[in-house]
Amino acid sequence: MSEIIDLKQEIQKSTLSANLFFACYTDDVPQNGGACVKYKDDQIAIFNFTRRGEWFATQNLCPHKQQMALSRGMIGSSGDDCEPKVACPFHKKTFSLKTGECLSGDDYQLKTYLVVINDGKVFIKID
Repeated sequence: MSEIIDLKQEIQKSTLSANLFFACYTDDVPQNGGACVKYKDDQIAIFNFTRRGEWFATQNLCPHKQQMALSRGMIGSSGDDCEPKVACPFHKKTFSLKTGECLSGDDYQLKTYLVVINDGKVFIKID
């Protein structure tokens, strides 16, 4: 039975790693801040939320005014459940770093990505 479980875990690992791309080194992203990386034609904002011990990634394009700016936004927490969020540096629209939902009450949505940290390297899962 353990062989089956091990095989399933290996399949999951290989599926995950097949969709991962190396984005940058952990030292390239400021503590409690963001950085932008490029994957093909897409810009991806990576956030090192040091205060929470978590990493997040979203599209860098703010859907409000179509500006590549989110990686330069301020990160913080919102609400009773301390939802991690980023605020666009231009117009202060806020978005959940977990779900991409606009927290400012508008009908905007960000694409979010899974972040994997391994040996000082930041990987992003692309679907």
